[in-house]
Amino acid sequence: MAFPATTAFFAALLALFYLGLAGWVVAGRLSGEVLHGDGGDPGLQKRIRAHANFSEYVPLALILIGLLEAGGGGPGLVRGLLVALLVGRILHPIGMFAAPNSPRQFACRGGGILLTLAALAVAAVALLFRAG
Repeated sequence: MAFPATTAFFAALLALFYLGLAGWVVAGRLSGEVLHGDGGDPGLQKRIRAHANFSEYVPLALILIGLLEAGGGGPGLVRGLLVALLVGRILHPIGMFAAPNSPRQFACRGGGILLTLAALAVAAVALLFRAG
């Protein structure tokens, strides 16, 4: 089994983005003087959910894509999945702060989750075909 170097590189980029989201939550807590929860602040609640949503999807996606890469998956497929995941995770929090039902909300939040789910689904199916 080969070391999944491409996945490792993107995992590092995603980890830095995750730290940025964490800092964004901390800044919101500090400015609102909120120690626990969201303090009833809708903006802080959106920051918390953007951070949590990232942590809910990215680990499994990286595991699947890393296994695909380590198992000899095509480099174009692996890179494409990782780019889709990274772009999706960047778009999602931008869309969280867009006006409700606006084109930006649909493009960023909706597009972000669609890219993330597509990366998960394609990686899972590709692994099933490789393992079968």
